[in-house]
Amino acid sequence: MASEIAVRYAQGLFELSEEMNTVKQTKQEVETLQKVISDNPEVELFFRAVKVTKQEKRNFIDQVFGKMCSHELVSFLKLLIDKGRMNCLHEILDAYLEMADEKLGIVRAVVSSARPLNEKQMDQIRKALENKMNQTVILSNRTDPSLIAGIKVTVGNRVTDITMATKIETMKNALLKGGQA
Repeated sequence: MASEIAVRYAQGLFELSEEMNTVKQTKQEVETLQKVISDNPEVELFFRAVKVTKQEKRNFIDQVFGKMCSHELVSFLKLLIDKGRMNCLHEILDAYLEMADEKLGIVRAVVSSARPLNEKQMDQIRKALENKMNQTVILSNRTDPSLIAGIKVTVGNRVTDITMATKIETMKNALLKGGQA
């Protein structure tokens, strides 16, 4: 759950992108920005460094993100620097993506499985979810060997669990209560 501060800043960016009719473009830029920052942890360390001045951070934003991001997103990042909110950047970007996904009719889902799923399996699951939910679904696969077999699909706060571990636990509980498995 994002903090109130993160939601407030994300809401501001979202409303700006809505006004300018650039929600989809800004979403793509935010995803690129997140990837750059996660692939280069030193960038985040740079933004958190107290010995680096705000102006040096602003110049860095211009040099690194000026060509790949819109003027509005660059200005937004500079605002975060000026207000001392770069420590909330991940939360803010995540909150923005949630708002943009909702606006664009996109749902994110996580498929947990004992072994990594191949592209064909992920595509079949995605298509089934899209048909059921009537929305675009973005899937990610999380490996959890404790599941033994089967899959667990999490969409928001809804979980569909068809794993062997759950079936075994259900049978165990039924047998312990004297029922039939």
